[in-house]
Amino acid sequence: MHNKFQTQLLFNSAPRLALFLLFTFAFLFSSKAQTVTIGKQVWMSENLNVDKFRNGDPIPEAKTDEGWKKAGQEGKPAWCYYDNDPKNGVKYGKLYNWYALNDPRGLAPQGWHIPSDDEWTILTNFLGGTKVAGDMMKSKMGWNEGGGYRANNGTFYNGGSFGYWWSSSGKDTYYAWSYVLDYSMDYTSGIVFRHSNSKAYGLSVRCLRD
Repeated sequence: MHNKFQTQLLFNSAPRLALFLLFTFAFLFSSKAQTVTIGKQVWMSENLNVDKFRNGDPIPEAKTDEGWKKAGQEGKPAWCYYDNDPKNGVKYGKLYNWYALNDPRGLAPQGWHIPSDDEWTILTNFLGGTKVAGDMMKSKMGWNEGGGYRANNGTFYNGGSFGYWWSSSGKDTYYAWSYVLDYSMDYTSGIVFRHSNSKAYGLSVRCLRD
């Protein structure tokens, strides 16, 4: 029995099928290095899971609601596990507030960076646009887990149902752009949502090679 994604592929044109096979090959070829090549972009195939900046300084972990709220109010970097459970780090990586991304000490490892809003747009456009890119990303390209998010008051939401990823692009003083995938398998499951979130929120991070 074909799943929804497979059925759609059967009815697509030959060029689209060839493109899908190219993506699959690229993913399998690079999976040992934990990367996936999509077009001219090379992405990590897992969410970021570091607790130190590039220069070796520790990133503060916010285990309590109060600690998380304080970091956001003061515009300071912080990370956490979803539900403050280290087991979720294995599955989802860490959640970071946007101030950790924007810290001059560097959140991404050497040779990598946090993708900008424009670079996310390049990804979704290459995969056919935001209305269909989600299915390909989840099926073959490493975005197979929805890590939820942490609100600015410290509350956790939507783990396992939605994935939220930061861009490095701020919208204004208080908000920054992010991208969302729906894992609930309803009618929006193929869509990649572009959304602005408070910089005090905790979202996942996916790095792009320099």
